[in-house]
Amino acid sequence: MTVLILAPERDFTADRMVAALERRGTPVARVDTAWFPRYCALDARLRDGRWVGTLSAHGRTIALEGLRSVWYRSPSAFSFPAELSPTERNWAMSESKLGFGGVLASLPVTWINHPSRNADAAYKPVQLTTAAQCGLTVADTLVTTLPDSVAEFVSGGDTITKAFGAAAIIEEGGRKTTFTAPVTANDLADLRGLETVPHQFQRWIPKAHEARVIVVGEHIFTAGIYAQTPETHLDYRNDYPNLRYQRLELPDAVAAGVLRYCKTFELVFGAFDFVIRPDGEWVFLECNPGGQYGWIEDAITAPITETIADHLTRGEAS
Repeated sequence: MTVLILAPERDFTADRMVAALERRGTPVARVDTAWFPRYCALDARLRDGRWVGTLSAHGRTIALEGLRSVWYRSPSAFSFPAELSPTERNWAMSESKLGFGGVLASLPVTWINHPSRNADAAYKPVQLTTAAQCGLTVADTLVTTLPDSVAEFVSGGDTITKAFGAAAIIEEGGRKTTFTAPVTANDLADLRGLETVPHQFQRWIPKAHEARVIVVGEHIFTAGIYAQTPETHLDYRNDYPNLRYQRLELPDAVAAGVLRYCKTFELVFGAFDFVIRPDGEWVFLECNPGGQYGWIEDAITAPITETIADHLTRGEAS
């Protein structure tokens, strides 16, 4: 029985997982959905209520009924021939998502995580309400398109703003990243564009440090993240070399909360971010169901890859 890894072609964390599974003697196949349809093909037939057939890529053929588990690690978008018109490309993308993606999503195997569970858990407003319902402390938050609401919220204390989704965009031939930013008087004086899309504003939380908490099943790995500069104190993604890490024990109440959170969303894996206040209170920021963990694994010498590999190896097709 084979483990299927769906991940970008260049992903050193996926490289580690392949090696970990091979050390166990677990058959493993790795596919990037960007290979479809040029270098990847699907041939599936509905039989006795499940899809059987093959997924082939770069000369290797994988039997769908021979899969024991799937590690879904943010694979790349389908890549279609350049000669397709925009209309044809949109049609191809939709049909491939529903057809190719639909067959894979239906497979009765162990998923980490199932793409539908990842999609459910991706909404930041849903994350905040779920975290609160699971007993975690959350930041006071405003989601709005109205300038007057922003002004009123900011009058209550120091405020930051941050994106709901991907922090990076491709523009003007380069990659631009949006970090957490304080809301200033100049921002309040010019809120053009606020009416176009919802914006997220949160009360600034005084922080002693931050933490990334990785959940794999019932296993929890916690890394304290300590900023060394004002820029990293605001958002540690500003400058990774100016961070210090320390392995931490998660308080029992917070541990219970993150496990309830994962159970609510049916997540096997979750990457949580917390702010720890000077008084020691842990405040939930977000949970990325497909979040990065490789650099944390190295920084605190935690067996995260091995733990995920154990779950994938134990998975059984049904």
